[in-house]
Order: sequence, then structure tokens, then C-alpha cells
Amino acid sequence: MTNIFELSGRFLRGNIHTHSSRSDGALDPAEVCRRYKAEGYDFLAITDHLVGCFGYPIVDTQPYRDADFTTILGAELHSGAMESGDIWHILAVGLPTDFKPPNTPEFRVGANQETGPEVARRARDAGAFVAIAHPEWSGLTMQDARSLDAAHAVEIYNHGCAMGADRPHGFHTLDLLLNDGHRLNLCATDDAHFAEPDYFGGWVMVKAEANDPGLLLDALKAGHYYASTGPEIHNIIWQQNSVVVESSPASGVMVQGKAPQVANVAGENMTRTEVPLDRLPTSPWLRVTVRDNRGRRAWSNPVWREDLNI
Repeated sequence: MTNIFELSGRFLRGNIHTHSSRSDGALDPAEVCRRYKAEGYDFLAITDHLVGCFGYPIVDTQPYRDADFTTILGAELHSGAMESGDIWHILAVGLPTDFKPPNTPEFRVGANQETGPEVARRARDAGAFVAIAHPEWSGLTMQDARSLDAAHAVEIYNHGCAMGADRPHGFHTLDLLLNDGHRLNLCATDDAHFAEPDYFGGWVMVKAEANDPGLLLDALKAGHYYASTGPEIHNIIWQQNSVVVESSPASGVMVQGKAPQVANVAGENMTRTEVPLDRLPTSPWLRVTVRDNRGRRAWSNPVWREDLNI
């Protein structure tokens, strides 16, 4: 198994779910990029809604790249009905500009549309990193989630959904899919629209050789990143009976597995924490959560016990 903390390169901070005035966001793309750069982000994906009423935008953000800040092109895809009857929301980061949009003239389910899984598969085949967007906010069922076989990840924290609906999470969806054996990763995002304080709240830290769109996209697909709302993870060392987590000062470090298996070590200003794994004896997968004294969290991607040889 690849230990991303031992890879060459550096961690780069980015938001991979953002909207602009090209769809339903409040700010134009140039201003959105300017604000993320000013906040210290290394990269950004503007992912406007790929819907006909907005002109099916895949926003060209290349003019806003410079030596310190880059962008990845993308969109939020909508096509077909979920089990609830509402339209799908699928995040696609790294779409080519010639990607054929789905037949979605309006922001609703219509006739002669691809299913959500079908449009997600086309996006992945076109080279995109695909994530199940805000499953709690969307009312996604497990039947829906299991049908989306092209996803790389589940959006487990969406800051816009936290601020606007108090429905930010995707952990339940992710963990049940992991229980089914789906090898999925996780991501935290803003889903910023800038009409409310829905920005600078959730991000990914991607390990790459350089701040280059292609290298970042490759790293996202490979799972060479962790997600955060504040804390930093510096290293995760899996051992036979425990895991050692090196981080920014933490008040809690947890290891989650197949429910109800979980282990937790609590304290103050912990920067090197060893968590025993005896409470997770049979879980086939494991993931780490770091919590700071402000309640903010960072999350590792899941690892599979058979790959760890523990």
C-alpha cells in the first residue's frame, strides 16, 4: 500500500467544488479564483452546474493560473432521477472542454435523459475525478449510491450544505459502501456560491510533485490526499496492533471501521498519537479522523486491512 506521507512532493490545498456566476453563484469566475488565491489556496476547481439554462458551462479558468495558483476544469453534472424522483448531483473534476453535456435543459428530471450512473461513467471515461456530491443534502438512498459505480469518492463534508441546510455529511453513505466492498475514497469541499458564508470551510490536501493541474488530477484519482476542515495530518503509520498518527495539535484521534467498531484516544495538544486497534478486530477497512480543540476535523482516505498486512 502506498503511504502518501512518504511520497515525494508536497501537500497542496485545494477546493474541488465551487460555483460562479456562470451558473448559480454570486461572483464571476475571476473573482472566485482571486478570493481563493488570496486565502492561501494552491488550486481550485470551479464546477458550475452543467445545465442548459446556464449554457452548459465548463468554465475555462486557465487565464487565472499563475506561478502560485492553478485551476482544474470541471462541472457538477445532473441527469436522470434518483430514487426520490429528484435529479442527480455528481461532481466531475478534470473534465475536458469538449465533454458532451447531458440532455438537461432545465434543473429538473426530463425525458430522454441518461441516468446518473451513465453520465458519471462517461465523465470518468473522459478522464474526470468523480465524486458523489452531498449525499445527505440530496437525500441519496443506498440504492442510489450502490448504482453509481464510476465514483472515485464520496463527499463526506460539504461546507455549503453545512451553512445552508445543516446537512453536510456523507459518512454513512461512504461507510456502508465500504462495507459492501467498494474501494472508495472521501473528500471535503466548500460547494461555495458566495451568497452566504459557504467558503473556505472544507478542502483536500493533495500530495503532488508540483502545483500542476494534470499532476493534481492524477493524485486525486490515486487517492494521494486527505481531507480537512482545519487540522493537518503529517503522517499515518500502520502497525500490527496500533496506528501512530502525527498531526497538528489534536484533542482526539479516532480510527473508524465497520460499525460499530471504532477506537478513540482523547487528550490535549496531541501531535503524535498511538491508537490501539484491538477495538477493530474484524473490520476489513479503516480510516482515521483527527479532531482539534475547536471541533474541526481532518480525515484520511480509507485503507484496506489486506493491503496493510496487519
